[in-house]
Parts: sequence; C-alpha cells; structure tokens
Amino acid sequence: MNRPIQHNPPLAAIFVLVATTFIAGTTLVAKALGTDALGAPLHPLQVSHGRFLFAFIAISSVAAILHPKLTSPNWGLHIGRTTFGWAGVSLMFAAVAFIPLADATAITFLNPVFAMMLAIPLLGEKVGPWRWGAAVIALIGAMILLRPTPDSFQPAALLALAAAMIMGMELIFIKKLAGRESPLQVLLINNTLGVLIASIAVIPVWQMPSPEQWAALAALGVLMACAQACFVNGMARADASFVAPFSYATLIFATLYDFLGFGAMPDAVTILGAGIILTGAAVLAWREGRLKKINPPVAETIS
Repeated sequence: MNRPIQHNPPLAAIFVLVATTFIAGTTLVAKALGTDALGAPLHPLQVSHGRFLFAFIAISSVAAILHPKLTSPNWGLHIGRTTFGWAGVSLMFAAVAFIPLADATAITFLNPVFAMMLAIPLLGEKVGPWRWGAAVIALIGAMILLRPTPDSFQPAALLALAAAMIMGMELIFIKKLAGRESPLQVLLINNTLGVLIASIAVIPVWQMPSPEQWAALAALGVLMACAQACFVNGMARADASFVAPFSYATLIFATLYDFLGFGAMPDAVTILGAGIILTGAAVLAWREGRLKKINPPVAETIS
C-alpha cells in the first residue's frame, strides 16, 4: 500500500520553486531551437514534437518502473485537454523565438484569467467582482507588454497571448479531470496522446536536426517531465492556494536565463507589464483560495 503523503508546506514550496527552474529552462531551450543558436532554426511544431516525444519516453520509463495502478480513463477529456495543451505549447515555443522570454512567460500567466472567463459559459461558474477585478488588472498588464504603438508593437507577442488563451481552455478540461484519475496516469496519458498529435502535425515541417539539436530536444522533454514531477510532489504536500504564488518564480528564472543565454535585459515596459500581470494573477489565486475552489494539481496544468 502507498502511504499518504504528509502535509508539508515548506517542502511543497521547494518542489514548486525547483519546478519553475525547469519550466524556465524549457523556454530557453525552445528559444535556442527556434533561432539559429544551434543551427538552422527548427519549426515550432518540431520543437513541440521533441518536447512531447522525450517527455513521453521519460514518464513512460518511470511508469514502467513503478507499475502504477491504472483506472479507466475518460478519453474525451484527455483528448480535449491534450489537444489544447499541444496547441498552446506550440504557440508558446513560436513566441519565444521572437520576443524576450520574460515577456512571453508573463503573458502566459494570463491562462488562469482566460480559464476563469471560459468557465462562465462552459462550467456555469459565477464570477464575482474580486475575480473580475483581478482579471482586468492582469489584462492591463498584458496590453502593456504588447506595446500597442506603431513603433514598439511586437506582433509575435500575440502568439504568446493566443497560447495563454488556448491554455486557459486546457484548464477547463483539467478542472473536469481533477480528482478522477491519479496524477501519474494523467501525465502518462497526456504525453502519450501529445506525442501522437505532435508526430502527425510535424510531418509537413520536419527537418533532420543536428546532433546539438537532438540533444536540446531531449533536454526539452526531460526538463518538462522533471517539472511535472516536481509540481505533482509540491501539490501533494500543500494547498493549491499556498503553492500557486511560488510558480511565479518562473518569470524570474526565465529573465535570468534569457540574459545568460542571449544577453537580453528586461526593459521598463517588461518590468511594469509583468508586475501588473503577476499582481492580477496573485489576487485571483488569493480569491480562489478564499472561495475554497477545488483546484487541480498544478502539475496537470503544465503542457
């Protein structure tokens, strides 16, 4: 029998912080693959294919060792969740090739805001003034990061915004899946379906990666698998409302990696916009905790 995991908020925070280093690492590797840093740039669909392929290999290897007890899955929810997750990841990888990692990372923190809006028609949820206020704050931050002036507008930022919207739809499916199946089963099925979808989508744009790119694609998948494992362990040891704010450290590490890898320094607009988005997201997380919403494991929200 498996012993229940003890409630341990400090350890949960450590697990989530470690996960954020891995998540930020995936964006750095995706940017290297999508630019000429490692050779001829790979198409975002090929980068996302590598992410799912090598994450599938890593997670299925763990499952083969642990022999988890599997239950009958809800295939409709899994297919919907994975399809939107794959699309969101592909758009995110496309965005980071053209805009700073800090901008792309901050914009994708809008996904719970879009999920909140989508939950009104799709889940019948009621949204009060606090949650609407948090959403408006976050969206103002996004508008700042989009730099909507003729001289500074970044069209590629719209890719990150679309990624956040699609990942918000993914969260709707995750809410429906929450509590139905074990985290390892959800991750295994997610990555199995993901590699199937990605393998079909990559066919028209496939090009033979260089040895360095193969290594980077493998690192991308393993980093994502490690991030998912850390989030699973973190969420098992503390309430989601306590753990969620620690995930915002992803922005710090993404900024640091972008500086170390590409010499990119965040400007005042990035700092202002990111700060406003994180403020809105933090208020939303606090309100969700006050309302005692049933939150799915954060690990399951990572595509």
